[in-house]
Amino acid sequence: MRPKSGGKAKSQRSSAHARPAPARARRSKGSRRSSRSKGRLLLLAVLPGVMPWMAACEAGPDPDLGPAQATRGAPTFEVDMDWPRLPEDWVMSSVLGLFVDDRDHAWISHRAELISEEDLAAAPGGEGVPAPLVMELDPRGEALQGWGSPEDIDEWPPVLHGFFVDHNDFVWTSARDQNQIMKFTRDGEHLLTIGEFDESGGSGDPDRLGRPSDIVVDPETNELFVVDGYVNRRVIVFDAETGAYLRHWGAYGQAPDDDYRHSPDWTPEDPPRQFNLVHAIAQSGDGLIYVADRSNSRVQVFRRDGSFVEERVLRSGAGGAFSVEFSHDPEQEFLYVADGTEHKVWILRRDGLEVVGELGSQGAGPGQFQRPHNLGVDSQGNLYVAEADPGWRVQRFLFRGWGSPE
Repeated sequence: MRPKSGGKAKSQRSSAHARPAPARARRSKGSRRSSRSKGRLLLLAVLPGVMPWMAACEAGPDPDLGPAQATRGAPTFEVDMDWPRLPEDWVMSSVLGLFVDDRDHAWISHRAELISEEDLAAAPGGEGVPAPLVMELDPRGEALQGWGSPEDIDEWPPVLHGFFVDHNDFVWTSARDQNQIMKFTRDGEHLLTIGEFDESGGSGDPDRLGRPSDIVVDPETNELFVVDGYVNRRVIVFDAETGAYLRHWGAYGQAPDDDYRHSPDWTPEDPPRQFNLVHAIAQSGDGLIYVADRSNSRVQVFRRDGSFVEERVLRSGAGGAFSVEFSHDPEQEFLYVADGTEHKVWILRRDGLEVVGELGSQGAGPGQFQRPHNLGVDSQGNLYVAEADPGWRVQRFLFRGWGSPE
């Protein structure tokens, strides 16, 4: 369908709600959370000589059980060998965007421009075609629709990075290299663009973005939260209806500083004071905002107004936090974090952000990962993992119950 013209969003300036945190705080003063006993993970192990699709667990209960138990172990998974079920001649490349909506439909975007003639010739029958840039898959993994091409919209973005389907069924994506956020209907009709094409004004600019990476819409306030992180160093918030600017903040809820120099010798005990490629964002059911600060290998948590709650530095070095998602129990007791450099998914207990396990290892086999880039979770608790270059795929891991407590 030919889109409507997507006009630029007009900004309405307001002050950021930023509250500084203590220099080495891990949890903000006055946080209502308390720590729980550590759980042990029975996870899908991928080890040399072991078939990675065999999970050492039994079929478990539905994830939507009663109140979370402090003694409950972390979730366990088994890789789904029968998902997705795409047409055989479709060739998919580096998968950047992934979101699982309320219908348990997986939305996927990939970088079709990376597909070569050799890749197409390697498809069954030797006559492959690039998969659509945007794909909607049903719970069985079969394609319901595909859209996104230069014929659909003027200046179609080459890289669709983050994806989100909101409570009003609008589809949002970050056109990373164009410095824009775009809003669509489910069938690809273009409704709104936020940001100026190919222009960036720094982390204090309310109108222009700096290679934004991911988005989430708050169903209670209809506010759009954007991690603006490949060039800028902030979370920025807009009205999801009008695109009007509302507020922004940097690491620890402080003002972002584009002149800050990151030390290559930082440690988890003394992490950087500014974001460094803030890459993904998710909102929990209790309204907290979780962001993955990719090159600082950490997750930071905020309230809606930008006030800092807590953080977890997963490890030293870059690339430890590509994406964040939640388990599908009522309390969303566990947090999943994709590590695109060490090729695994961290599993944290959300209360206290303690690491309780990990999933996967580096490799191209079932259950292994090559640069996990984005995560999704459906209503059954199944976990979806999108792999960027060189992985070029999406895998689904079936929820198989809770692990044994420690």
